[in-house]
Amino acid sequence: MSHSNADQRLKVEAANQLVQRIFVAAGLPQADAATVTDNLVQADLRGHASHGISRARVYCNRIRDGLVATAPEIKVLNETPAAFHLDGGHGMGAVVAAEAMRMCVDKARSSGIAMCSLRAGAHFGIASYYTMQAAEKDMIGYACSNAPATMAPWGGITPMLGTNPFSMSVPAGKHRPIVFDSSSSIVARGKINLAEIEDCPIPLGWAIDDKGRPTTNATEALKGSALPFGEHKGYGIALMIDILAGVLSGAGYGPHLGPLWNNSETHQNLGFFLLAINIASFRNVEEFKAEIDQMIDEIKASKKAPNTDEILMPGEIEYRNEQYNRRHGIVVGPGVLRDLEALLREFELDIDLAAHLRSA
Repeated sequence: MSHSNADQRLKVEAANQLVQRIFVAAGLPQADAATVTDNLVQADLRGHASHGISRARVYCNRIRDGLVATAPEIKVLNETPAAFHLDGGHGMGAVVAAEAMRMCVDKARSSGIAMCSLRAGAHFGIASYYTMQAAEKDMIGYACSNAPATMAPWGGITPMLGTNPFSMSVPAGKHRPIVFDSSSSIVARGKINLAEIEDCPIPLGWAIDDKGRPTTNATEALKGSALPFGEHKGYGIALMIDILAGVLSGAGYGPHLGPLWNNSETHQNLGFFLLAINIASFRNVEEFKAEIDQMIDEIKASKKAPNTDEILMPGEIEYRNEQYNRRHGIVVGPGVLRDLEALLREFELDIDLAAHLRSA
């Protein structure tokens, strides 16, 4: 089957069904396949295609190579009323992290606050997937993960840190939750991976090559280093996340983590740190959410800079993306479609992908 070289839109229901079937065929239990698929499709819906179904190919490769456990044993290594240490058993990151946040939320109901340090994890997709779990339960959620070394420390050219992502979600009353989700680099490395898949250039300023020179070539950028946001500030945040998620949990850190891409030999052994704060343990939940609403209203009503139509809250663009993409389908490029078609052939799945596509 061939497609045009232009982006197309894939119906959301079809994306869910076909990617779930791919993961089940690859060896995941149905429930776990549903969780991983939901994580990826949520990323696409919210406008983060770098963390969306474009990851299906590399996830399946790692399942095939035995580097991700299809039935991980998630072990509690240590536990107190407000904290617990988990071994994720090298399971799919979305499955392990979602369970860890569920446990945080359950503990926080009685302890007021609960945090989890987790080792032996794998790529967990968008961090906001987990913090929004907490916000839906009237709690403040925080999540971070370290990542393989693809970013040089500020002033260097040798990758020593990951583009370590972190998210925080806060529930509101009449408004949508405030959802902050960011890598500690100028751009998530996955966007560079996606640019390579689609054979597209990247903007100047995203990365340097292995000689330390600015580059717009995605392949050269992947050989070199992503750049931290805010120069030394992003570097410092990435380092602290590596300590919190990696060193504290006993996972790997920096150059001691296994790569996600082009790696058929080692587990990733990523570390996660997740936190749930039960607002009701501190004050009346409705009063808290009413003040968050007031804060949002005041910020959005404040004086705008020239040529600015609207002041947006963290997560607001993503929410609007999600509403639009649910109606019109998620955007997929020709490279991602080729990967999906290859997976359908590999697992002998009789699905007519073209029947669910339309022009973007």
